[in-house]
Amino acid sequence: MEPTATKKAEQGGASAAEDRELALRLGTLMMCTMGSDGGGAIRAIDESGLSFVQMKALVTVAGDDDGEPSAINFVAERLGISLPSASRAVDGLVKKGLVTRIEDISDRRVRRVSLTPDGREVSDRLIAARLEGLESFVADLNPAERRKLDAALELLLERPEIAKTYELQARRASK
Repeated sequence: MEPTATKKAEQGGASAAEDRELALRLGTLMMCTMGSDGGGAIRAIDESGLSFVQMKALVTVAGDDDGEPSAINFVAERLGISLPSASRAVDGLVKKGLVTRIEDISDRRVRRVSLTPDGREVSDRLIAARLEGLESFVADLNPAERRKLDAALELLLERPEIAKTYELQARRASK
């Protein structure tokens, strides 16, 4: 069996049509949460002057909060883009003074990037705007909707990759 077929069997065998419907419902929810505060997150992205890929690269570097500069290939892998695309995005961020790029000490072929203070400010503003929009959405939920959403999120937070991202976001949000 293919890995995806095995995974589907483990999940109870959802059909492609069921997967598509669930994806459509999730995407609709995401669109509603992004606009629930009058588009504050979209405005923050627009005001940053960054392209979509630059914005995602900046937030990725900011989210890799282990204190070490991020390798550009990590940024590419995390975003699911090619290394040249990630390099172009980083070049733009360097020109805007939002990140610095340095050569890896142990491997001169590897380039690493880290946020400048301005880059930290912009990434914090983008993340705060997204969180404010989500807070606005959640504030409009009735108690039953809140309980169901909380239960669904609690279940999903058991997945290690989601739990790790949550921990990073929670740490950033508490600053």
